[in-house]
Amino acid sequence: MSALVVSVLVSLDGRYQGPGGDLSVLPLEDAFNDHNLRLLRGADTMVYGATWFRLNLETSSAMAADENAAERDRAIADVVLRVDNLVVSDAVELDERDPWFDSIQVVSRSEAVDEVRRRKEEGERMLMFGSSTTWRPFLEAGLVDELFVLVDAGMAGSGTALYDGPTVQGLALLDATVLPGSQLVALHYDCTAPEISAAV
Repeated sequence: MSALVVSVLVSLDGRYQGPGGDLSVLPLEDAFNDHNLRLLRGADTMVYGATWFRLNLETSSAMAADENAAERDRAIADVVLRVDNLVVSDAVELDERDPWFDSIQVVSRSEAVDEVRRRKEEGERMLMFGSSTTWRPFLEAGLVDELFVLVDAGMAGSGTALYDGPTVQGLALLDATVLPGSQLVALHYDCTAPEISAAV
């Protein structure tokens, strides 16, 4: 069944990045990666913004080659390197020498909504982590099926807010759980009927 699933980690004060774009203010407990692996195993395609895709693929390549890496981390790397990749960017240019060249499609921001809609119509299961600047247009277009907001037990104090677009209502809370062995609270929403009430 086609779907677009978004998962993002935020501080208790609603920041997905701390000061200067730093993510280290949000402790990444083991349960965070267990959650990510579960979502990855249901995905055909990863959807990225311009910033994170190369770092994630490089990190996963190194992890897959590390014989001493933990089994869970190698499992994450295996999925990341196996699935297709859709990069939303007006600036990214790929080189045929890139090791993941054949598994990556780059689309402009103006084309991204139509491309995700097309892929969903073809039954694709897509997964996104992170930046709301990339997934916000999909939410506003009614293309996000599920949203996971993982709330960390800490305050960033400043940084980038989870969302700064028009008012969105009509999301349905499916579940709220503390991830095992952690202080992360996972809020799981059905986003298939968003009500966009005003532009900002």
